[in-house]
Amino acid sequence: MSTPPAPGHRFTVGVLGAGSIGCYVGGALAAAGTDVVLVARGRVRDELAAHGLTVVALDGTARLAPTDRYAVALAADALAGCGVVLCCVKSGQTAGAGAELAAALPPGALVVSAQNGLHNAEALRGPLRDQTVLGGIVGFNVRSLGDGTFRRATSGPLVIEASAHAALPAAAAALRAAGFEVEVAADIRARQWSKLVMNLNNAVSALSGAPTVELLASAGYRRVIAAVMGEALAVMRAAGVRTARVGPLPVRLFPALLGLPTPLFRVLARAQLKVDPEARSSMWEDLARGRTTEVDQLNGEIVRLAEQAGVDAPVNRRLVALVRAAEAAGAGSPKLSAEALAAAVLGA
Repeated sequence: MSTPPAPGHRFTVGVLGAGSIGCYVGGALAAAGTDVVLVARGRVRDELAAHGLTVVALDGTARLAPTDRYAVALAADALAGCGVVLCCVKSGQTAGAGAELAAALPPGALVVSAQNGLHNAEALRGPLRDQTVLGGIVGFNVRSLGDGTFRRATSGPLVIEASAHAALPAAAAALRAAGFEVEVAADIRARQWSKLVMNLNNAVSALSGAPTVELLASAGYRRVIAAVMGEALAVMRAAGVRTARVGPLPVRLFPALLGLPTPLFRVLARAQLKVDPEARSSMWEDLARGRTTEVDQLNGEIVRLAEQAGVDAPVNRRLVALVRAAEAAGAGSPKLSAEALAAAVLGA
């Protein structure tokens, strides 16, 4: 489909920054009957033009999005007819995305920040003074399999900040109809902090190059992840930061859970997270593609919070330095073993 669906009686959702997450969410919406406009890189546009858009659920169920339900564009002005837009760009691109959306969207449009990190919604609200911007959390990961196919790689909800905006119920209903677990939450900031703690392992994934299931099966890697999360939770307590549950277990239990013997850990972890065998973090993908990562918005956030609270965060600080060094090298993941990563991060 070469042009966006014409505005009309059907509900239209836009996706700005249609990479793996954006294509999966947009494709699932289109497969469920919602009109979607995807704003993507040229590489993604060409891939979808050649192969179509297929989304594969965590259980392996595949759905092909009908071509009359979605359009792919290169510029944000294609979103002018969308009542709801999901902003899925990387955190470092948020300021530019806000300016593009402000020029494209009519007053009153609803924009949901479906991004990692804490401050993207605030950054979008600066230029989007005539629109409503809500924070959001994408609680799952997605793998790009190539040839227009995107597979959900972990379980988890979509969380959207509560609002009286008239389009929010319709947007939530459309997402639920597309197969997502959707939560509308008043305590979005507390949940974002919890999700940030969960995302701190992205750096370990990126530096190891190992699939998530391999990381979790390794007592050595779990030891590093537990130290990263434990330090973050200690910093947050010192700063008076409140968390809220995102998933079955409170995030404060994660370090202790990670420290359990591997057989017991495997049993308990299944209650918290379902993971595709080949799932890796988006930070690993960024290194593989030579892109700037979001480590500054994840582990770097803990380092900054520690400075504000007058405490130290050496584990997260060292992880930030290692990821930045890998970015500068431009050779993808350094594929550090658990022992090498522990030595570099924990000094042991």
